[in-house]
This record gives sequence, C-alpha cells and structure tokens, in this order.
Amino acid sequence: MKKSFVFKMLSLFVIASFALAACGSPAATEAPAETEAPAMTEAPAVTEAPATEAPSAEEVTLRWRTRPDNQEEIDVYSQISTELDAQLDGITLTYEPGGTEGANYQDQLRSEVAAGTAPDVFWIPGTDVADFATRGLILNISDLAAQTEGFNVSDFYPGPMYHLTYNPETDASGADSGALWGLPRDVSTFALYLNLDLIAEAGAPDPRELAAKGEWDWDAFLDVAQKTRALGSDIYGYGASAWWGPYGVWLNASGGGFFTADRKACALNTPESLAGLDFQRSLYQDYDVATPYGEDPEPPFRAGKVAMFQNGRWATPGVRTVDFNWDVVELPNGPKGTPGNWLFWGAYVINAKTAHPEEAWKLVQALTTAETQGKVAALGANIPSRVSQEALDAFLTFTPPANNQAFLNGIADAAAPTAEGPLWAGSWPEFDKIMGPAIQGVLTGATSVEDFGATICDEANKVFNQ
Repeated sequence: MKKSFVFKMLSLFVIASFALAACGSPAATEAPAETEAPAMTEAPAVTEAPATEAPSAEEVTLRWRTRPDNQEEIDVYSQISTELDAQLDGITLTYEPGGTEGANYQDQLRSEVAAGTAPDVFWIPGTDVADFATRGLILNISDLAAQTEGFNVSDFYPGPMYHLTYNPETDASGADSGALWGLPRDVSTFALYLNLDLIAEAGAPDPRELAAKGEWDWDAFLDVAQKTRALGSDIYGYGASAWWGPYGVWLNASGGGFFTADRKACALNTPESLAGLDFQRSLYQDYDVATPYGEDPEPPFRAGKVAMFQNGRWATPGVRTVDFNWDVVELPNGPKGTPGNWLFWGAYVINAKTAHPEEAWKLVQALTTAETQGKVAALGANIPSRVSQEALDAFLTFTPPANNQAFLNGIADAAAPTAEGPLWAGSWPEFDKIMGPAIQGVLTGATSVEDFGATICDEANKVFNQ
C-alpha cells in the first residue's frame, strides 16, 4: 500500500475524531487545505497529530507507452507497469501499448503531443530522437538528471548516449553537453530465428554449426533457404518485415549503408549499397525463397512455415509460444566479412507538455534500472542497455533460445554493428519516406536496381540541411 493512501486514511480518521469532539463547532467542520499539508515520512500517532499536519497530497497519474511487437511483449510491459506502480510513492501508472512496427506509431505521438493528449512518458526509436527533440516535443531533462544523485550517462552503451546527449545548439555530445533527451530502454541486434524441424527435414546444414565453424556466409544462408523452400509451396526459407532494419543489413554487410560517414548525405547509390540491395532482391525475385515482401512473416514462422525469420530480441516472447524446435543464429557474414548488423535501441522520453516532469523523470529512471531491465530481459523482450558484464552474463541464462550468444555476438566489436541513430543534420522521417517505397519497388520487382541507384540520392539528399 502506498504511503499517500495510508496518510489519507489517517487524516480522515483524525478529522472525524475532532468533528465528534467539537460537536459541530465551525472550526471542526473545515478540513485544512491539502496544499498546505507538510510532507511526512512516518505517520504520527493519531492522538498526537493535529488535523492541520496530516498529509493529503493527491496521487499523480502518469500514462506511459511503448510499441510492442506482439501480445506477449504487451504482457511483459503490463507486468512491469504493475510492479512499478506499487513501488513509486505518490504515482499511479497507466500503461498503453502502442501500434506495431512502422512509422505510424511515431506519427501518432507527434500529433498527440501537439494536441496535448500524448502520454507523459513514451518510448521512441533511436532514429526519431532528433526529430522529436528539434520539434520541441520532448523535454531536455539534463537539469533533472544533474540533480539526481548517482546518475551517470556512462552506465549505458555509448552509441545511444551519444545521440541522447547531443546538443544541436552547440554540436556537442556527452555528460557536459547540457542535453539529455531520455534514457535507453534496451539494445538489440538482429538474429535469425530458426525452425530446426524444417531445416532437419530438408536435410540442410544447421546454421548454428556453420556459424561455429566460421562458414556462415551469404552462400551458406542461400543454400539453407533454397533447401527448406523446396519442402513445399507454402514453406519459405526466409522471412523479414518490410522496414529499414531488415533490408539495411544487406547494404551494411556489403560495405554500403544509408548515409555517408558523416551522416550528412545519402549513400544509397554507392556500388556497395547497390550490391547488397541486389542480393536481397534475388531472394525475392530470382530464388523465390522469401515470404512475399510487405507481408508480416511472424505469423507464418510461428505457424511452422518459415525456416529462418529475421528479427530482434523483442520477438522472443512470441516465438517462445511455438510448438516446434527452434533456436537462433547470428546473421550470415556478407562480402565485407561482417553480418551488417544494427545496434538497435530506443529511449524512454518525456512529453514536453507533461504536467508532472519530476514524477515523469522518476518513472524514466525506474524503467531503466538494472533491476527492471533484468526483469524485462528475463522475460525475453530485450538486452539490458546498461553496460555491465554481469548483466550480459545473466542475459545468457534467459532461455529459450539456447543460443543467446548469437545476440551478443552481434553487439561485439568484431561484428562492427552499425548503431541506429537519428539525423541531426536532416530529417530521418522524410528520408525514410523516400527510401522505404523505393526499396520496396526493387524487392517486389517493380523497379530495377539500376534505376533505383540512378535517382534515389537525388531525392533523398533533399531532406538534409542545406
């Protein structure tokens, strides 16, 4: 039971006692103003405390939101909300699951913040931090953090914290930049979720064994995909969702990527980027091993119809419900010798229009403690965003999957993951709106790779600051 509830009951008891004793005198019928009650840490004896000293502060209700991938992940965060609601004195929490993968989640938040109806605290992808910050949609909480004993930005992975502490006014980043836009909820990398029963039935090699021997590359991946696809017209070797993360790894693994090294211009038309895009196109158009692009591959994977499903750690709670043998493996190495993986992250941020910034900051801290992150990681939804070998060691025990090391291999320096990040020198949402449909045109066969490369950066470069 929260302290404020106890105090209110004691206050009512005291007031009632005085009312009976005074037999209707004017002083006994008026309760003291709640805003004048001093804060207390212990309830005094009822016979000693005058009514004017009884605390009666109201509970602050905070709404918060994440973007879960499936019902199982909704259940994870609902459980966390219930636990934190019981722990945070004077704060009542209401958890709201947002939409699924895609930019509509962020678009809705932008509209709600402008209308004054957005939650007090919400999660956004790392790509969108700059857009929300420069639009004035989220609070700069550096002052609140500076007043918080024991808080240190170095407790979290440096990739996310570079962007979360970036000050666009001074072009500075770090603990002393004067900017803090939120705290990272988690980190993740992609892995391939494997239907081991389909792979065994097809007589294909076990990708985990190939990875252990250093033989898990694009050719080996294609071999497994083709052999499992041959099991039937409704069986697919590979499936991935239609957003920038899944298709970006093929560009990264070829030595290309979305942006130039300084992240101030488009690099989608480089030979390396086009080579990666062409290989991915072949999975859909030449070899026909992938689920149709644009269709959600998770339901058919969970139904036992897809051999290799590319997704992040957040898909684990849902996959744990399947009734076939499964595990995970790291992404295959591309031509440059790395898998082209991402270091995904997202942050809890505070609505710029919240009426309760201090309480919201307490919630953000509570959502990112080692204890809370450990609970979420144990339930399967993510990897803790705090830099701690102890946390990583514990993560390996959160099974299934058995091969949790595959996710950590994606984080390792040797794998050279590309950190997800916003465009401080341009507009990520506008860049994504140009890139996504153009990529889809290639992967669905409507546009050639050559035509894509000839025009894409002419359009995409328009979103950068000139």
